[in-house]
Amino acid sequence: MLSQESVLAELPPERNIPAAWYGADMAGRRAEWLYELSGADIAELEAALSQTIDKGLDIARLTKTDFPLPALGSRLEALRKELIEGRGFGVLRGLPVARYSQREAAVIFFGIGSYLGTPRSQNAQGHMLGHVRDLGLKSDDPDVRIYQTSARQTFHTDSSDIVGLLCLKVAKAGGLSVLVSAVTIFNEMRRSRPDLLERLFDPIATDRRGEVPEGMKPFFQIPVFSWFEGFLTCLYQRQYIDSAQRFPDAPRLTPAHVEALDLFDELANDPDLNLAMQLEPGDMQFVYNHSLLHDRTGFEDWADPAARRHLLRLWLTAPGDRPLPPVFAERFGSVAIGDRGGIVVPGTTLCVPLDRP
Repeated sequence: MLSQESVLAELPPERNIPAAWYGADMAGRRAEWLYELSGADIAELEAALSQTIDKGLDIARLTKTDFPLPALGSRLEALRKELIEGRGFGVLRGLPVARYSQREAAVIFFGIGSYLGTPRSQNAQGHMLGHVRDLGLKSDDPDVRIYQTSARQTFHTDSSDIVGLLCLKVAKAGGLSVLVSAVTIFNEMRRSRPDLLERLFDPIATDRRGEVPEGMKPFFQIPVFSWFEGFLTCLYQRQYIDSAQRFPDAPRLTPAHVEALDLFDELANDPDLNLAMQLEPGDMQFVYNHSLLHDRTGFEDWADPAARRHLLRLWLTAPGDRPLPPVFAERFGSVAIGDRGGIVVPGTTLCVPLDRP
């Protein structure tokens, strides 16, 4: 067995970067990551919305040129840099969604997203705009994605550079958004159990949950942590790692892998490490998937279908982003910066569904 010193020598160095934050500290720095939209910001957004609607532009093809934001645009460009190089998340608050139709809210959300990246397909149906709501499905069904249920999601990353959420309606109870730094988890594991951390650099099978690209297996094999060209990148969804074991040709998880994954989860769920927030109607949260994980607590919804929890979601690929290891092409389709991520399977047609699925 290798000594701890030998194991540490094989691991990347501890990462002392802005994304290596602790939730307890970040909660006290709310002014850094929560931006209240001003009246002037909203006026800009509504002017761009009117221009887009008047021209009859296709929502899915919106670019920042189509959606001019003379003042707010520069703040959004700064947010993109903060996502990629800084703390890894930000929240815009105050969009008056109650006065917009669902189409109008979607246009504004896409317009804002165009300053951060380019949208990608989020499922086998080719949805460039996701609807996050409870469809009455069961999370233990291996062909169901957990965002379609009311169950807790658990900490995970999405298959894109950036994920964005626009809150339209909140649940009766629960449904908190929770973030944690994968970089902090890496640092903590490196200090306490480098032997287990080393196992998370092994290729690990993750279930595609029935959404299988042409020529691919029903699972992909990407490490939880990757070290490539000086960047530490995380890809994680524990429930899908566990369900991939149903495939006979998926590599078996060893006891050491399971112990490492359990420690990863224990750290992610540590309230000193993670940051919980309640997204309010009109809030837009953007999270950088390569350095942060996100979770959503379980929730109880309203009896009235029209009042039930409902968020819109964007998956974005960002220009100027970090390089990803070649193995990420198994999940992202490509590792080309600004043209990667999303889910495309045989028969997928890209679309922007504006009605609730």
